[in-house]
Amino acid sequence: MTIKPIKSKKDYQQALARLEIIFDAKKDSPKGDELEILGMLVDNYENENFPVGFPDPVEAIKFRMEQLGYTQSDLANVVGLKSRASEILNKKRKLSLEMIRQLHDRLNIPTEVLIQAY
Repeated sequence: MTIKPIKSKKDYQQALARLEIIFDAKKDSPKGDELEILGMLVDNYENENFPVGFPDPVEAIKFRMEQLGYTQSDLANVVGLKSRASEILNKKRKLSLEMIRQLHDRLNIPTEVLIQAY
């Protein structure tokens, strides 16, 4: 197969089909090189045409709390008050700059996620 830029949905489908065929190609072989280059082209096309946005800030907080085994009381220790934690989790209170800093520092949630509107 001749490797060419992926410019359309049809090109993309053809590239995916070819990737499936050569998926187990050995590294540093002609098919292995084709697999590597085709993979980069597919990745580039997907990033341009199917961008993945950031998660909702509150959902990110809930997810991270679940990962850490945090309760609402634990979140209150981060944001100040239990009522404030409840309001945040129920999307009734916006995150302040200080809350964003604390959530980033203590729960390791990226600030890019936390600053989004919800």
